[in-house]
Amino acid sequence: MYDVYKIREDFPILRKKLRGKNIIYLDNAATSQKPVQVVEAISRYYREYNANIHRSAYLLAREATQIYDEARREVANFIGCDEDEVVFVRNTTEALNLIAYSWGLNNLHNGDEIILTIMDHHSNIVPWYLICSIKKCRIKFADITDDGYLNLSHLEDLLSPKTRIISVPHVSNVLGTINDVEYIAKLAHEYNALMIVDGAQSVPHIPVNVNKLDVDFLAFSGHKMLGPTGIGVLYGKHSLLQSLNPFMGGGDMIKSVECSIGGGCRISFEYPPRRYEAGTPNIAGAVGLMEAVRYLKRVGMDNVRRHEIDLTKYTLDKLSEVSGIEIYGPKDPAHKGGVIAFNLEGFEPHELAILLDQLNNVMVRSGLHCAQPLHMRLGIKASVRASFYLYNTKEEIDIFVETLKILSRKNRM
Repeated sequence: MYDVYKIREDFPILRKKLRGKNIIYLDNAATSQKPVQVVEAISRYYREYNANIHRSAYLLAREATQIYDEARREVANFIGCDEDEVVFVRNTTEALNLIAYSWGLNNLHNGDEIILTIMDHHSNIVPWYLICSIKKCRIKFADITDDGYLNLSHLEDLLSPKTRIISVPHVSNVLGTINDVEYIAKLAHEYNALMIVDGAQSVPHIPVNVNKLDVDFLAFSGHKMLGPTGIGVLYGKHSLLQSLNPFMGGGDMIKSVECSIGGGCRISFEYPPRRYEAGTPNIAGAVGLMEAVRYLKRVGMDNVRRHEIDLTKYTLDKLSEVSGIEIYGPKDPAHKGGVIAFNLEGFEPHELAILLDQLNNVMVRSGLHCAQPLHMRLGIKASVRASFYLYNTKEEIDIFVETLKILSRKNRM
């Protein structure tokens, strides 16, 4: 049985009082809170295993290397791939940049085309924009429907023999839309194009198996899935990772460096994934992410998903009682993640977010959410976003909605 109140006991910050009240944290799409198990695992690493990895022969260093490699195996198992297909990076942004620079610079040519979506996060737009400015490629943006779904017919119309990449968010960080990446991957491969997925909002919330989806690359961040900041993952098919040039150069990613005085250099690189992890990595971050993955596995990702569907449905039903509210994106909880973007008549988004916080410690995000093209497509300057996770409750939603009702009534007086 899924016991959200039992789960909440593992999150000390949820017991924190502000202005004499509990906090209501509804900004999980930005970052999640951390269970005590993750905090203790990181602390235990620094207390008991702290040493650099892949370098020294003494016991402490071997133990640190063992736990780092164990973290990679745990993450690989979580998303259904081999451990040598998991590259540790800082976050989703770095993972997407790694693909753009390591693959894009060497494989894209003048006239090639990249298909993105108008609902993409800036992290999946800006790297390709920079690459295209160098390689003279063209970006095409697939549109959305008026109810916030990806317009697959439009995406299909954009495909051509020049298509080299399709890169989409698995789940929109604004609309919550869950995109059919398995189907889009089939389209991409029919055109011999790469399928790249921004999994920042999917891997923490829904079961994800990269082999079933048949994607070529998938990127996600640890801090959105109960883990620490500064650690993320790039999944890449083994054959692709073998073919890429390094993103950065330095220690631990080389086999040999042979240089002659007054002459040149001959350098050979390590096999993936170490080829893409130059320098000392975030070992403690990997340990924390491993514990976060184990926590999610114990809860069960199917249970996490069911809880968020239930919470999203409950919230959408309650929000329908708020006068002057406009909600963006799909209204069917079965086809969206636990993300609801909205505006309230009479309030600027930032003003509304501040009032929710001041009145009842309801913590939401306001602004463009790193998705300015989507907001332009929706015809709005900004929005407020509430986003849920496995520890949020219906009682919190009640306070959130009642606060909106109070503000709406005051605005009409």
